[in-house]
Amino acid sequence: MKKLAILGSTGSIGTQTLDVVREHPDELCVVALAAGRNKDRLKEQIEEFHPSIVSLEDEAKAMELKEELKDSGITVLFGKEGLMAVAGMEESDIVVTAVVGMMGILPTMEAIRKGKDIALANKETLVTAGHLIIPMAKEYGVSILPVDSEHSAIFQCLHGNRHEDLDKLLITASGGPFRGRSKEDLEHVTLQDALKHPNWAMGQKITIDSSTMVNKGLEVMEAHWLFDVDYDDIEVVVQPQSIIHSMVQFVDGAVLAQLGTPDMKVPIEYALFYPERRSLKGDRLDFSTLKSIHFEKPDYDVFRGLALALEAGKAGGSMPTVFNAANEKAVALFLKEQIAYTDIVKIIERCMNAHETIENPDLEQILATEQWVYKTIDAMDL
Repeated sequence: MKKLAILGSTGSIGTQTLDVVREHPDELCVVALAAGRNKDRLKEQIEEFHPSIVSLEDEAKAMELKEELKDSGITVLFGKEGLMAVAGMEESDIVVTAVVGMMGILPTMEAIRKGKDIALANKETLVTAGHLIIPMAKEYGVSILPVDSEHSAIFQCLHGNRHEDLDKLLITASGGPFRGRSKEDLEHVTLQDALKHPNWAMGQKITIDSSTMVNKGLEVMEAHWLFDVDYDDIEVVVQPQSIIHSMVQFVDGAVLAQLGTPDMKVPIEYALFYPERRSLKGDRLDFSTLKSIHFEKPDYDVFRGLALALEAGKAGGSMPTVFNAANEKAVALFLKEQIAYTDIVKIIERCMNAHETIENPDLEQILATEQWVYKTIDAMDL
């Protein structure tokens, strides 16, 4: 029986992870859950999966939950300390990191220190602190197993192949809801428009990131650290049907691709059971009806956020943190309808232009850079 701790249990990846647990009740169990503010959904999860420790980000809601569970024997915590406790719980075997944003860095480090394998769905951890996380995982002998569909696809294609035979990573993108639009078209995008992804059902923040293609830039940065590949050897390819989840090209010209329906439970299950596979309910590709698979080059001019992500990744140091933090703040403002859609990328670029890169930032400098970005945006005339 593999014991799971899930960070971000009430979000999209967290709830789909629990779907996988439901399919394999004799092999997976939940021992700890951490959520943000959704107390009611967390309580439903507690009643079904019976974890020993749970945590909410909001203290007041946590105290309400603690009172409601006072005779259950379940430990209820809150805030950063609660998140860290769930991440480092001794009983767990693997930690699913599905929280959104840079708040995933510290609990991921805590889980690694406690010798837990990481099912990584929080790309910001490697984007901003990959130079710290990857050596740390090697030091403690833990595995980082990718949950993003693109990185899981690459991981699967690389399985059984030598790293020195790798020539290029080909990361696919759907192109989002605004593929084929002009820069002028984007000036009129509403929040409701941006939240309509053509293929995937995801949380709000990642759905907006997909629409700007910032998400694909973050994935390139994550792939750089996960697979130890130079940025010049990572290519983004638009594949609108989301059938090919990513590909790997080898030195002899052979290309391996991982295909499947757009279902996040597939990479989640693969990470939880690696190196084995398990049956999973769901749709299958029907090649008798699949007439073609279409490819395009991304438009780096219209989707300026993707170009800026590659610039940030190649600059290295603290610049990926600036890119990521500026995007997080800008997307939060857009979700509150306080800025226009096109302001997201403008804010990112302004922050990058104003920042003096720190070459090899430690954790304290990474977190300080995040705060500098937030203060910089607060001072902007938006």
